[in-house]
Amino acid sequence: MPDTTRQIICRCEDVTEEEVLQAIAQGAATADEVKRLTRAGMGHCQGRTCRRLVNQLLARRLGQKPADQRPVTQRSPLQPVSLKTLADSH
Repeated sequence: MPDTTRQIICRCEDVTEEEVLQAIAQGAATADEVKRLTRAGMGHCQGRTCRRLVNQLLARRLGQKPADQRPVTQRSPLQPVSLKTLADSH
């Protein structure tokens, strides 16, 4: 059996598979609930790299298909904006 204790799910926030599974065991049933409990999806990429993995883990644990999971709620900005771009806009 593979060691999932350090398998990284969210690289931006350094969230492991074990942490996501613990959040699900605590009652998280959506990607947003996992996000609130673990910070997975709150990094600079806004979940672009981890949301698929989080949805797969949720679906597997809840007996669903990954497509049954709602996407994580994204907050503005939806794409990273450099500080230079912000400074130049004033």
